[in-house]
Amino acid sequence: MSEMPAARPRPRPVTGHGGAAPEGPARVTASVCCAASCVSAQSDLILKKLGEKVAEAGLSDVAVKRVGCLGLCAAGPLIAIPETGRLLRGVTPDTLEPVVEELRSARPNGHKEAQEPFFSKQVRVATENMGTIDPEDIDDYQAHGGYEALRQVLTSMTPAEVRDEITRSGLRGRGGAGYGTGLKWTTVAKAQGSPKYVICNADEGDPGAFMDRSVLESDPYRVLEGMAIAAYAVEASEGYIYCRAEYPLAVARLRTAIRNAQRSGFLGSAIAETNFSFDIQVRLGAGAFVCGEETALIASIEGRRGTPRPRPPYPAVAGLWGKPTLINNVETYANVSSIVRNGAQWYSNIGAAGGKSKGTKVFALAGRVVNTGLVEVPMGMTLREIVYDIGGGIVDGRPFKAVQTGGPSGGCIPAEYLDMPVDYESLIKVGSFMGSGGMIIMDDTSCMVDVARYFMDFCREESCGKCPPCRVGTTELYRMLDKICSGEATMEDLEEMEKLAAIVQRTSLCGLGQGAPNPIFSTLRYFRDEYVAHIVDRVCPAGVCTIKPAEVAR
Repeated sequence: MSEMPAARPRPRPVTGHGGAAPEGPARVTASVCCAASCVSAQSDLILKKLGEKVAEAGLSDVAVKRVGCLGLCAAGPLIAIPETGRLLRGVTPDTLEPVVEELRSARPNGHKEAQEPFFSKQVRVATENMGTIDPEDIDDYQAHGGYEALRQVLTSMTPAEVRDEITRSGLRGRGGAGYGTGLKWTTVAKAQGSPKYVICNADEGDPGAFMDRSVLESDPYRVLEGMAIAAYAVEASEGYIYCRAEYPLAVARLRTAIRNAQRSGFLGSAIAETNFSFDIQVRLGAGAFVCGEETALIASIEGRRGTPRPRPPYPAVAGLWGKPTLINNVETYANVSSIVRNGAQWYSNIGAAGGKSKGTKVFALAGRVVNTGLVEVPMGMTLREIVYDIGGGIVDGRPFKAVQTGGPSGGCIPAEYLDMPVDYESLIKVGSFMGSGGMIIMDDTSCMVDVARYFMDFCREESCGKCPPCRVGTTELYRMLDKICSGEATMEDLEEMEKLAAIVQRTSLCGLGQGAPNPIFSTLRYFRDEYVAHIVDRVCPAGVCTIKPAEVAR
């Protein structure tokens, strides 16, 4: 930070927390969100300028601190004052004087402002430190309980006890199909071969999804700790984080966190002064959506073209360089330390009572919802609560039409299911699935045929081309949808499209092709009348598609 003119007070130095360091104990803290969404709106400049202005105002007991995502992305840039519960929205580098006055008058008195539903209805586990700690400061992470779980497992638990704890918790993989995490860890532990590897799948490519990115930008040490615990549990010695190169801030903070963890003895040899050794490297993806599939991801790490291979053998038995390999996604690892610290029973008590879906789920709310942003809710919360209580309802008060979950391979859920619980089993019953956690809200201005066309266009562009059902089938399905949207199709075309979609789903090599027809199936299931309107009545009910005149179509 540059020195101010002699006639003005010098700003205090930037600390490990990224802001002004109070000369004594801090009375209040100004926590400036410095995740990607707010950084894109100059929150890094806000952090610098606010530190200078606080120093100029002589507020020696105010700390200005860099933190990760505060969740309410729609209202950024954001500054939180934890001691009073205040959240200042839409701050700019030119509107900091009111912020300084707020900090000057802030008086922590134990009577914080009541939280609005966006925050009060959430349950923070994987995201418990987000918006609280400096994502680049390992001391701040430890001050909030960081690495306690790793020390606990290394000094007082056997690998089998760790695996059993994760199994009892009911944690399931948060990256897609919801496979039991403890079962996967046990499979890798029992597999023959050495060395064993642990991989974090951070190749988040679903449209509208930013859960993993936000966790990595806001609390990278938590992911590293979860990976280290997993490595101990399966007796692995090397780890890789496969992250999208399109996430430069997440990658930079990951690399900083790895360096700091190595220097502090939480990665490398003799971790926490024990005989356990484990280290992590970052590998960058080149933007191929198919590399989110685990066998394609492994091929990419090995330096080969990222294309899937048939399974079995599964990576748990023969993965990276043919050795047993554990692959979980960012959010799955982010849950691990909390489960170890608080116990399996604590975690399994969160979420849908009596069901198979335990704990919480992080969602990225996007689309036509007022409060776009990152939320973490207990399994079993209803769609209505997520969309209306947490999300604030639909923009401009328009009617809710559908929510798309599960990414390009997911499904569109209509308004009649607003009161359904959101868990793995319930979503599958209505023709969708959890996926990694993208949740795109649509109102009555969305054409569901056009929505299906959009996701099919995405899938055909991202197909690796290895298998004909996906390479040819997704392109043909897109062509058929485009024909319907332009008013050129017949009911026979619709029937042929349904048959082809079933073939693509049944015969494709990997999850990309197998799931690509799902948006077609779900929109036909709930919005078939819109397809018929395009074909028979030659009109788009939502007014989105450009229907060609009948004489041109012929």
